[in-house]
Amino acid sequence: MNWDQIEGNWKQFKGQAQQQWGKLTNDDLDQVEGRREELVGRIQERYGVAKDEAEREVDNWMDRS
Repeated sequence: MNWDQIEGNWKQFKGQAQQQWGKLTNDDLDQVEGRREELVGRIQERYGVAKDEAEREVDNWMDRS
């Protein structure tokens, strides 16, 4: 799976992202709209992690999707 597929089908993947990162609100995920960098930023804000860690989490999630 690549990010273009996730971005194009964001409404389907939004629920999976909510399960993965429970601290992200529906508003957060609506604003992300499938944009990887926006998702990384929201994870950084909500979980207080560094950008590289948030990117690693997103990459791992993408690989499992």
